[in-house]
Formats: sequence, structure tokens, C-alpha cells
Amino acid sequence: MSLEQEADALQTPPRLFLPRRRQLLIGRRGLVASTLSTLLVLGGLVAVFYLAPGGASVRFFFFNPHHMWHSFIGDPRQGLSSVGRGLIVNIWIFLVCEVLVLFFGLIIAWTRMSQSPVLLPFRILSTTYTDVFRGIPILLVFFLVGDGLPALQLGFLSNQSPAVYGCMSLTITYSAYVAEVYRAGINSVPHGQTLAARSLGLTHYATMRRVILPQAVRTVIPPLLNDFISLQKDTALLSIFGAIEAVRAAGIYASTEFNFSGYVVAALLFLILTIPMTRYTDHLIARDRSLRLAAA
Repeated sequence: MSLEQEADALQTPPRLFLPRRRQLLIGRRGLVASTLSTLLVLGGLVAVFYLAPGGASVRFFFFNPHHMWHSFIGDPRQGLSSVGRGLIVNIWIFLVCEVLVLFFGLIIAWTRMSQSPVLLPFRILSTTYTDVFRGIPILLVFFLVGDGLPALQLGFLSNQSPAVYGCMSLTITYSAYVAEVYRAGINSVPHGQTLAARSLGLTHYATMRRVILPQAVRTVIPPLLNDFISLQKDTALLSIFGAIEAVRAAGIYASTEFNFSGYVVAALLFLILTIPMTRYTDHLIARDRSLRLAAA
């Protein structure tokens, strides 16, 4: 090979690297296209707020920086509750309800799938429970619990705070949904697992606790997280009982200062809580899918 041919060979890229370069080129084009489309959408939204006839009014009443900060910190001297402190109420109610829903949902699902003749009445009750409270709007459950229990005059049960009644309403409703999630996860475990465990001499209780439930719980984690995202948002319904949580605090600010920026602050705070949970749920779903495909 002459010197000229060697020089040409060094300057000419091998064909092996051409597909990689094409992939990089396609990736760059996709990045540019996605960036431009995002900028166009955001630009259109900004144009609506600034060019619409009522844009100035919307910016003042909903996106006023002064009122947003004032509603976030509150001012007890003026009777203004803090939206930021109100969110703490939403968080602790969500955490309490989450534990209760996990427990009662599992009990309901377990009872519904039991095979003992003694538990037949409880199986009927659990089936009726899930059908009824999955069909009733959660707002009606709030009214039934918040207004019905005090009217019964049952002493301790009828003299609770609005936060307790709200927690009871959320637990009653979401336990029905979570019970069905548990039941779907249990049914997804191959029946051969149950037969193998029973052939080893395990009782029905031991089979469920040691063999079926560990596999079912791993399967239902993503849908459970989706339910808990909805549960976090529905804690805002406590405002109908007068509990001072984030939405109620924003409502007090709006009725006092005649500005709705507090509602935007409450919405942003809920987004800060729910978006990480949503992304984590997507991560778990993608990981579970990749594991299933790898196993296949």
C-alpha cells in the first residue's frame, strides 16, 4: 500500500462507526425537535396570559407574587391561616390514612378470598362493602360520615374533630379500592404455587402468609402507589368539614383578601408532593416490565 492510500485509509472513517453516527444525528434531531415543541407550547401559554383581554386580571388575581407569598406564610393577626402550615395537616392525615388503608384493605381482600364456611357471612359483607364504597362518590361519603356520625349521638364516636371524620371517610373509601388491588395481586400468583404449598402440608393461612402474599405485594406496589397519589389529593376534601388544611387556608385568604393566589400556592404544593410519587411509580412500573421481559 502506498503512502497516499494509507493516508486516505486514515482519513476515511470505518463503515463500522457509521450507524453510531447516524444514531447520534437522529438523537440530536429529536432533542432539537422536542426542545422547539416545548418552547412553542410554553410560549403559547405565556402568550395567552399576556395577550388575552383578561390576562392582566388573571395574573393579578391568581398569580400575584405578593399575595402568593402572603398566603403561604399567613398572618394570624389578620386571621389569615398559612397555606404552608395547612399542608402539614394534609400530610399527616395522608400518612395515617395510608397505614389504615393498607391494613383494612388487606383484611377485606383476605376475608373475601377465604374458603372457610364459617366466614361466609363475612365474605358476603366484604363483597358488599367493596361494591358499595367503590360506587358511592367520595364526597357523599364525607357528608354521610361527617353529618351522620354526630347525629347518631354515640358518645365518643359522635364527638370527634373534623380531621378524624375526614380520615375515617378516606379510609372507608380507599380501603374498598385497595382491597380489590390486593385481590388482583393475589389472583395473579399462579395457582400452582398454592397447590405446591398445600402439598407440603402448609395450612391455608400459612400458604397465604408465606407464599402468596409476598409475591402478590410485590406485584401490586405500582397500583397501590397510584391509589395513594389520589389519596394525597383527596385530603383536600377535609375543607368541607372546616378543617384548616391547605385548601381551606387558601379559601380563607381568598375570602379575606379577595385574591385567589392562595389556591395556586396550594396547587403547587400538592404538585410538589405528588409529582415525585408519580415519577417513582413510573420507575417501578418500568423496572417490573423490564424484569418480566428479561424473564421471558
